[in-house]
Amino acid sequence: MTDQTPPPIDPPSDPTAPQPPPPAYGAPAPGQVPPPPPYGAVPVNPYGAPPVAYGAPGYGQIGKVRSTGTSILLFIVTLGIYGYVWWWKTHDEMKNHTGQGLGGPIAFIIAFLISPVAAFLTSDEVGKLYERRGQAKPVSAITGLWYFPGMLLLVLPIVWFVKTNGALNDYWKSLGAQG
Repeated sequence: MTDQTPPPIDPPSDPTAPQPPPPAYGAPAPGQVPPPPPYGAVPVNPYGAPPVAYGAPGYGQIGKVRSTGTSILLFIVTLGIYGYVWWWKTHDEMKNHTGQGLGGPIAFIIAFLISPVAAFLTSDEVGKLYERRGQAKPVSAITGLWYFPGMLLLVLPIVWFVKTNGALNDYWKSLGAQG
């Protein structure tokens, strides 16, 4: 014969007893796993903290501030080789910071094969760092026009580099990078 004891009955709750706080807006009910956010949505902390925006301080690693003058000097001394190193490192840092963008190896290949395209892409990615934070973009893909067709006049790519590297340095400094 099987045991047929009834399940225990919960005692009635005391309305004067302290009650646990209700879950924060958007938080899952106790014991439930929240559904994944839709593709491209800003992540939300299920414990009620405000959402973290992409590119916000603390989202990813902060890049290195590179002196514009020293970078130009290294470019000249290495006969242009430092330019490829700069493209690799800056794009790698931007991708590590935001999780978006070309990344170092792809930027290097584009710079090696068709550097004018890399100039447009680099300025565009630097501008998007600011845009993700809700700030005005100091540089954009249009800034690449200083590089090409400006490269036909030797000085204009230097203007492109000063603008783009300066904007990137200012971005990293705004997040606490030293330099």
